[in-house]
Amino acid sequence: MQNRHSADYQSPSVARLRADLALALRAAAYHGLGEGVCNHFSVQLPDDSGRFLLNPQGLLWSEVGVDDIVLVDADGAVLAGHHPVESSAMFIHAAVHRICRQACVLHTHMPYATALTLTQARALDTTLSQNAMRFHGRVAIDAHYNGLALDASEGARIATAMGDAEVAFLGNHGVVVCGQRMDYAYDDLYYLERACTAQVLAQSTGIPLVPVAPDVAALVAKQALTERLQSELFFEALRRTL
Repeated sequence: MQNRHSADYQSPSVARLRADLALALRAAAYHGLGEGVCNHFSVQLPDDSGRFLLNPQGLLWSEVGVDDIVLVDADGAVLAGHHPVESSAMFIHAAVHRICRQACVLHTHMPYATALTLTQARALDTTLSQNAMRFHGRVAIDAHYNGLALDASEGARIATAMGDAEVAFLGNHGVVVCGQRMDYAYDDLYYLERACTAQVLAQSTGIPLVPVAPDVAALVAKQALTERLQSELFFEALRRTL
């Protein structure tokens, strides 16, 4: 007889969330945003139970399927699924879900965004490229690197630094991108790396960069949020092709 967690895991609504999470992971692998079998994506169940879905330990993102996704509780106990989970994933993701009230949490060490966390600025300049401007006013910076996130206090510290931002640059570490829907969150993750790539390439020329005025960047950020149909279409195109 199925217990509650197994029944929920197999329900149509949770199966859809598992499919979206698996797709986001495969897409991130396709776009070169992964790193070995490290880094994690998660999505919270919409029932205020604190439970969330997470990619398993030890699988490449490119091989993750719907049935590989694991259901865990806020304390890291595996409730349903066939794989273990990594402790550092639990500490970061559980805290961001709980403290920041974000449904989707995508944590990566994607190369160009991570490169900017190593600079004095610690983050993307959101007044440069058009792709960067969509994040104007939506970014937090956690400049304090304390080592691997191997305890709950470090996860809580990262989540507190993130606050109500949807993107956090973690100094000397990587990024966290959040959203209330997986298609929106993945779209932001993809375009964040594109923006960071453009900035790093432009800086590598040694030629002075030309930012726009902050009010223009703020306008573009507002405009981008009205174009979320593009996010939905992009994610469905990935579903068809991956």
